[in-house]
Amino acid sequence: MWVQIVTTQRVVELGLRAMLAGVSAPFTLTTSGPTVADPDVVLFDVICMRDGDTTELDVWVKDTATQVIAVDRTLRPELGAQARAHGVEWSITLDITDAEFVQVIKEAIAGTLEESDVAQEWDPADFLGQDAGLSPRESTVLELVTRGYGNQDIADELYLSINSVKTYIRSTYRKIDVSTRSQAVAWAVQAGFPTVPPPAGSR
Repeated sequence: MWVQIVTTQRVVELGLRAMLAGVSAPFTLTTSGPTVADPDVVLFDVICMRDGDTTELDVWVKDTATQVIAVDRTLRPELGAQARAHGVEWSITLDITDAEFVQVIKEAIAGTLEESDVAQEWDPADFLGQDAGLSPRESTVLELVTRGYGNQDIADELYLSINSVKTYIRSTYRKIDVSTRSQAVAWAVQAGFPTVPPPAGSR
């Protein structure tokens, strides 16, 4: 079984690798595998999104069948909120014990995380801006606004009409009590929305 560790911090990788090395199970776990296949489990350290870039996480969540578990940072709750908003349903924290960590990996591979008393299940209904009354679609539109997308680019990205995009933007402004795009971006950044710019050629 292939468990991929995704982190920018070497000490975290070494610690998780050491925990995996102590697994006693009727299967072998590794932290590398063939490039033509996807890992069985990805442990995604939310610190990878500290600059607002969710691109790598989006690939794991949307483009693979891999089970993604976030390594949450209690001192950076906004990063956990971003991971949750981008579709991650399960998380662990860095204070997890060896035994608990092994248990979570076994449950992920067996497909029994729903029964776990260690892994935290994130409600997929949770998303950035929810506390302000935003709908999931308004949250998604605001994220793209924050990342610098123009209205037409948002329409193209979400397969919406330009009028629908404008309607979502107006309703979002009303709910977060702003009147300009720059005010909306400032509000979103404070709320933990990612700010990574769109690909070259957009806008």
